[in-house]
Amino acid sequence: MRGIPPSGDLLALARSGDGEAFRRLVEPYRRELQVHCYRILGSVQDAEDLLQETLLAAWRGIDGYEERASLRTWLYRIATNRCLNALRAGARRPPEHADYRPEVPLPEPSHRRAEPSWLEPYPDALLDEIADLAPGPEARYETRESVSLAFLAALQELPPRQRAVLVLRDVLGFRAAEAARILDMTENAVTSALKRARGALARELPGSGRESVPLPDSPRERRIVADFLRAFEAGDVDAVVALLTDDARLSMPPLPLEYRGTDTVRHFLATVALRPGRRHVLVPTRANGQPAFGAYQRDPRTPILHAHGVIVLTLAGDRITAVTRFLDNSLLAAFGLPRTLRAGFEEGR
Repeated sequence: MRGIPPSGDLLALARSGDGEAFRRLVEPYRRELQVHCYRILGSVQDAEDLLQETLLAAWRGIDGYEERASLRTWLYRIATNRCLNALRAGARRPPEHADYRPEVPLPEPSHRRAEPSWLEPYPDALLDEIADLAPGPEARYETRESVSLAFLAALQELPPRQRAVLVLRDVLGFRAAEAARILDMTENAVTSALKRARGALARELPGSGRESVPLPDSPRERRIVADFLRAFEAGDVDAVVALLTDDARLSMPPLPLEYRGTDTVRHFLATVALRPGRRHVLVPTRANGQPAFGAYQRDPRTPILHAHGVIVLTLAGDRITAVTRFLDNSLLAAFGLPRTLRAGFEEGR
C-alpha cells in the first residue's frame, strides 16, 4: 500500500524502537495468532491474553529475530510456547466459573468427563478477519473444520505438546522441521507426537461416515436453524428432538456432563431446559463456523429477558448432531449481544 515501507524497512524501523512500524509489521498476523492460541487453549479470553503476551514478547525481542525463519514462523514460535507455558501453569480462569449451580437437579448424564470443559465458542465475525491463506500440502483440516466444536473438544483431550504438534502440522501445514524448531523438539519427536495425536483424535471425534455439513447460510442450513429456533422458543420438546440425529449429543460447558441419544436428550429437555413454565427467546449468531444463538429466558414477573448462555448447533445432512450450551453469560459480549432484552424483541425479527 502507498506510504507503507517495504517489510525490510519496517523491520529496521521496529528494531530502532518505532512502535508504529512494529504494529504494521505484525498486524497481518494478529487474528490468525489469536485463533492459534484459541485452538490450543480453548478460551477466547485466554487466547486474547496470550496474543497480547506474544506481541509484547515479540516487541521486546525484535532485536533477537535473526530472519532465519519467516516473521510469521517466529511469531508462531513465541505464541505456541507461551500457550504451552500457560497450560503448564494450570487454570487461568476465574474460580466462579466452576461454581455454576443448576436451577433444578440435572438428570444423570450418559457420559461424564473427568474434568470440567473450559472450551468456549469463538465468534465467526472474528474468523472472517483472517486472510484466506492456502494451507500447506500436509494440512488435513480446512479452517472451518479446524475451529468446529467437535474438533476443538477432541483437541482439548490431548496432552499440550501433542495438541501443539497436531495444530502446527495438520491445521497450519508447517513442515516437520519447522514444527521442530518452533517447539525445540527433534523431527523424530515431532513425527512420533503427531502419530499419537492423530490416533487419539480419531478416537475422540465422531465417525467420519456422516452426511456432509450444510454450507454456511445455505437454504438447507437456514431451514434447520429456523426449525430449531421455532421449536425451542415454543418449548416443543418433540419438535426439537425430531431435528436430532439418533446419536445426537447435548453438553453444557463447563459442566463435565454429556447427554447422548435422543431418549436421553429428550428427558433432559423435558425436565430441565424446556420444562413447563420455562420459555426462551433465541437471537441468531454464528460461532466456530456453525449456527449459534444467544439464549434469553423470559421472566414472567418483568418485561425483561435475561441472558441464559450461548447455544451452538453442529449439523450433518438435514439433522443436528450436537447441541452445545455454554453457560457463561459473559460470553455474549464477544458476539455483540447484551445481557438483557425487552419482551417483544422477537416480534421485530
